[in-house]
Amino acid sequence: MNTKSKFLLSAVIIIAVIISSKIGNGGISLFPSTTTTNDINSQSKTLKIGYFPNLNHAQAVIGLQQGGDFQKMLNANNNNNTAAGVIKIEPYIFTAGPSAIEALYAGQIDASYVGPNPAINGYLASHGQELRIVSGATSGGASFVIRNDAKINSVKDLGGKKFASPQLGNTQDVALRKYLQDNGFKTIENGGNITIIPAANADILTLFLKKEIDGAWVPEPWATRLVKEANGKIFVDERNLWPPDGKFVTANIIVRTDYLKNNPDVIKKLLAAHVRETQWINGHKEQAIHIFNEALKKIAGKTIAEDELRDALSRLEFTYDPIKESLFKMADNAYDLGFLGKVGNRPNLSGIYDLTILNDILGKKQLHTIK
Repeated sequence: MNTKSKFLLSAVIIIAVIISSKIGNGGISLFPSTTTTNDINSQSKTLKIGYFPNLNHAQAVIGLQQGGDFQKMLNANNNNNTAAGVIKIEPYIFTAGPSAIEALYAGQIDASYVGPNPAINGYLASHGQELRIVSGATSGGASFVIRNDAKINSVKDLGGKKFASPQLGNTQDVALRKYLQDNGFKTIENGGNITIIPAANADILTLFLKKEIDGAWVPEPWATRLVKEANGKIFVDERNLWPPDGKFVTANIIVRTDYLKNNPDVIKKLLAAHVRETQWINGHKEQAIHIFNEALKKIAGKTIAEDELRDALSRLEFTYDPIKESLFKMADNAYDLGFLGKVGNRPNLSGIYDLTILNDILGKKQLHTIK
């Protein structure tokens, strides 16, 4: 089965799940949606947006809560004579990027915060037709964490071990596999002796505590949680693999191309809210930690220790810059691992970005635009 067929099959499965489950606002989210708008009139538009309950999606976690800044900004100064009319937000929560891409393919969401590798996969599988990256969201905030008692003191000790990543082919999964490959190791399926298992971040923490895995490559705040709660230590801070300044994209905002074409007014409001939320978080870290935890409790029914969030934020940068060159490098890494394209045919990502709206917003705010 080719890649496109796999995506279409996944889309059919997702639609079936949506019809049968009827979670939240009719979505496929793990948790019920909480954002609603009353008095939606005939001129209203809907923005169905996905995100993860992760720290590197903090703009969405904070801004998309009921009564949050995103809903307020999308309808600020609105009336029935504006192009967008009233905009209703329907949030959908995912736990890994490939699932969000499948939902985008199925037309069940219009936009999503998502990691770079799933965005790359979705773009290429649709021959560049289905999605565009319209903004960055975060840089950094991913680490390879190992158990203190796993008897791993140097790279040469990684052989024969069992590691985890959030999902096969997602951003951290590719980073882990590329790191192992660069250091001369192969996974079991490629004739080596290292096992990599896909697991949701919460399940990785459980596996870590049960000593059923020796380490994991995960985003924040899960890396910090493995250190603080599960006797782990950071073996590789991924920023050290991205010279000279340690910047690399860990989350973008993607949009379905047909939605972007038909609703540029909505996406402009979304990105204006995103830029504002990014600036606010960067200038109010302590307050953001508290609000993030409040939002997380609504989503997952629990919070993360504030000292863990502070530690996690020390390795994470919130930014609307998509850090384009790092994404192109990630695509090359995925190709080298056999995830993308045929041998001798490296992926062409020349059309994956559409930063026109973002740059218009940045220009009006007298901020540096993205080349």
